[in-house]
Amino acid sequence: MRVLVTGAAGFLGSHLCDRLIAAGHAVVGMDNFVTGTRTNVDHLLASPAFTLVRHDVTQYIDLDGALDAVLHFASPASPVDYLQLPIQTLKVGSLGTHNALGLAKAKGARFLLASTSEVYGDPAVHPQPESYWGHVNPIGPRGVYDEAKRFAEAMTMAYRRVHGVDTRIVRIFNTFGPRMRPRDGRVVSNFVVQALEGRPLTIYGDGSQTRSFCYVDDLVAGILRVFERGDDQPYNVGNPGEFTMVQLAEVVLRLTGSGGPLACEPLPTDDPRQRRPDITRIRSDLGWEPRISLEEGLTRTIAYFRKVLAA
Repeated sequence: MRVLVTGAAGFLGSHLCDRLIAAGHAVVGMDNFVTGTRTNVDHLLASPAFTLVRHDVTQYIDLDGALDAVLHFASPASPVDYLQLPIQTLKVGSLGTHNALGLAKAKGARFLLASTSEVYGDPAVHPQPESYWGHVNPIGPRGVYDEAKRFAEAMTMAYRRVHGVDTRIVRIFNTFGPRMRPRDGRVVSNFVVQALEGRPLTIYGDGSQTRSFCYVDDLVAGILRVFERGDDQPYNVGNPGEFTMVQLAEVVLRLTGSGGPLACEPLPTDDPRQRRPDITRIRSDLGWEPRISLEEGLTRTIAYFRKVLAA
């Protein structure tokens, strides 16, 4: 296939490009490099199967030639990014999704939306199944990301119903691995970098809030399974293993050999108290589930950050 990946220079987008090219597909990677990093795709530039296009998806998208698939991953995704870029985040979720869907319609291409577990907000149902409609504060500071993705899902379904576009939606839960930015505000990268630098690990609130962490290789495999064999309804993609922030900090400290203390800060506004995917649907329908443990994934991620910090 010939595939467009928006947000190709981001953490997830770049791993997705790797996997698609390894499977024999031609990939057009598109990014405006606001939060993506060119070094994430530098290793692909010599491949005849990869083309890099600098473009902002909130502007009209046009590509010459046939296109079989559009995988829409463009968006600020870490709290640091979307809190600093609230309007841009809303625009990429609305205008960017509209433009990407318009391209898929024009080319007769399959479309996959990278949505997020944030559509569930601070959930009143635990774990979260795809049937849960969520508990989101639309006017809170986090709402710019949550509502952008909720709108993107609604736009995707509208294009399927009205225009017959072949669509997929994945709701991505917390993911980690190599190519995360050292100070992107996500808890795994924060903890690992702080531990390796011998600084206190920042815990928000009392650290009892929970998250579920999926290693990036598992996540990309799940996304591609949905793309290839899924239906039009959303799929949760994530690891159902659930850990408190204190538990995560303890594992990071042990694996890095750091003796750093924990430093408590106030809990951010609307920060979810708990988050764990119900993956019954993707497991039973598509036969996918994560295989890499938190400890194994953290070991690989710590090795990556050691090299980054050393450089």
